[in-house]
Amino acid sequence: MTLKETQAKDSFISIPASIKNELNKIGQAIHHAPFSVLGNQTAYADDFIIFYSPYTRLLTLTEKHLPTQRIEDSDFFICSELQDIGQHPLINRTDTDNNTSSLHDPYSFTPQLSDYDLNLFSAGKHLHVYNILGAHSKVIDNIAGVLFAVWAPNASRVSVIGEFNHWDGRLHPMRSRGVSGVWELFIPAIQNETLYKFEIKNRDSGNIFAKSDPYARQLEFRPRTASVVKNTLAFQWQDKHWMNAREKYDWLHQPLSIYECHLGSWQRDEHGNFLNYRELAHRLVDYIKETGFTHIELLPVTEHPLDASWGYQTTGYFAPTRRFGMADDFRYFVDYCHQHDIGVLLDWVPAHFPKDPHGLACFDGTTLYEHEDPRRGEHRDWGTLIYNYGRQEVKNFLISSAVFWLEEYHIDGLRVDAVASMLYLDYSREDHDWIPNQHGGNENFEAIEFMRELNTVTHARFPGTMIMAEESTAWPQVTRPADIGGLGYSMKWNMGWMHDSLNYMANDPVHRHYHHHQLTFGLLYLFSENFILPFSHDEVVHGKSSLLHKMPGDEWQRFANLRLLYTYMFTYPGKKLLFMGCEFAQGDEWDHDKALDWYVLQYPLHAGIKKLTTDLNQLYKQYLPLHQYDFDAKGFDWIDCNDTDQSVLSYIRRSDDDSIIIVLNFTPVIRDNYRIGAPENGDYEIIFNSDSEYYSGSNAGSHSKISSEAVAWMNQPASLTLSLPPLAGLILKKKP
Repeated sequence: MTLKETQAKDSFISIPASIKNELNKIGQAIHHAPFSVLGNQTAYADDFIIFYSPYTRLLTLTEKHLPTQRIEDSDFFICSELQDIGQHPLINRTDTDNNTSSLHDPYSFTPQLSDYDLNLFSAGKHLHVYNILGAHSKVIDNIAGVLFAVWAPNASRVSVIGEFNHWDGRLHPMRSRGVSGVWELFIPAIQNETLYKFEIKNRDSGNIFAKSDPYARQLEFRPRTASVVKNTLAFQWQDKHWMNAREKYDWLHQPLSIYECHLGSWQRDEHGNFLNYRELAHRLVDYIKETGFTHIELLPVTEHPLDASWGYQTTGYFAPTRRFGMADDFRYFVDYCHQHDIGVLLDWVPAHFPKDPHGLACFDGTTLYEHEDPRRGEHRDWGTLIYNYGRQEVKNFLISSAVFWLEEYHIDGLRVDAVASMLYLDYSREDHDWIPNQHGGNENFEAIEFMRELNTVTHARFPGTMIMAEESTAWPQVTRPADIGGLGYSMKWNMGWMHDSLNYMANDPVHRHYHHHQLTFGLLYLFSENFILPFSHDEVVHGKSSLLHKMPGDEWQRFANLRLLYTYMFTYPGKKLLFMGCEFAQGDEWDHDKALDWYVLQYPLHAGIKKLTTDLNQLYKQYLPLHQYDFDAKGFDWIDCNDTDQSVLSYIRRSDDDSIIIVLNFTPVIRDNYRIGAPENGDYEIIFNSDSEYYSGSNAGSHSKISSEAVAWMNQPASLTLSLPPLAGLILKKKP
């Protein structure tokens, strides 16, 4: 008896044992190849089509509601009258609660991902793989839906689960794309904003994991962890002028003053809740325009489950965090900044990822993204996992994430976190807890090649953007091109300068002459790299105290020391970075759980620090000698670096056609009749005095025009006699 004859005879039909065994695998969610069973089948005696539909009372096909029959004792429905149902049958379903719905059969569609894309991904060369993997709204054969795709090579079955199918892994098993390890499924009628995950069954252990989509464009608001189908085609960018100018941006010789910001604790609303990206855009742009910074650098806004990680334990490498709104809200943030000539940089974390069960850890039941051996695959200090940079698909995942933010969100640069931890196999490890490379050394060759490729790709594709390394060791050529043996970064944080400067300033001024070398040592290596001078978030947390309270002395001296420190930073060679709150001398350590202490601006000393920071930003941008040659020795000359007894430094910053003199007095003593060398004879004016009463200083020291003398001094052809204010810096410029 054929299936057609059986169907005509009974309302519930029986089927051959061979087919029934296959259906049982589908019902138990253990079938590796669901397309060989579901949908239109021609491998048997008769053509027929099978649908698997639990929670269903009645199932019909097409607008004509052609009947199907339930296979006995199952949730399968079968139809062998195929002449009128079309290529992609419309399924009309009435569930057990009498709710009705209609969609086209997902198992009637051919494979959608091209072999070219899959091969490119397997080779680690698909820069836009985020447009292939993940969840993407598509129209296929005039039918709208979402194409889901995920890399899980060690799975025996992968299903799409979501609110549309009761989070039931039996209902939408995916098609395996063979050796690529990719699984795909087009599901019609899925709407934008639909919640989903991937349910993955490991082929060896049989364990089942519900995972967020690594390529998701949006995730739920924590603590929920589902991915969100996100159609982002609607946003209309308004920053064409900025983007065109960026292509010609000469960051080597332009001022770069970065305001490092944590969006969750910069400001909050009156109830202590997070602000939306759009509201943050308006408030931050107004503030940055007022204070004079050129760029905002955001602590990671890539999605992360734990607020206390500040974003550095990332789970969503293609999704801005929902804490502050939706993906288009963040696009608005960047766009609004660009329209007001403010660049946006992101902290980006390819060094490690958290162990959260919904994330990348043990993704398909194996150590897929991380190394299997914990001596290479786990950060003991941080409780996180380390990427396997030698696996092409993992490297592709990370590089395409960098491309994604630069291209899809118009980000102007990435600050790469924890570069040192990637470079060294023995980073923060005991002697017995690491594995040497093939030559017996501690260099991580796979990570090095990853970074070189990252920087080569991004600089070539996005001229004018910057990739900056947080790298704290003496690794050579971090900011030199990859093709000459460097790592290829645009810039590197000068952690040595930062530590030396803060350690020096922490000393009581009476003892500073013993530590004078901490101010001068950095010039020995300063021009070996392209350095950023950072006073970052890491220096004002975990019991380190605020910058203000690192300074010694009474209240007046603490503020004077801080004004002096900022004068030193803004006149020293290198680009500038200051963490939020430091620009007005926040007194308390940074607390990510609350807004900054904005109320302190009512006090003159704090307001004075903000005015000083604002003026230093303006001077830094206005005067070419202060920024043209930040990375070149021809932009700097010592006047005197050896006045240890009086703890005074003096130096010249130069441009092609001009120069500026800086004199810094690190003691609370006025230095009258202090002679320094001058590069030219003539009249000089003091264009900045950090002890000015305008900054709530004592208004001591020289203020007016000063004429040089034709007395050679300190290897300079002329000299000036100054009155140096206490714990303060002077900036002088020759009058035309």
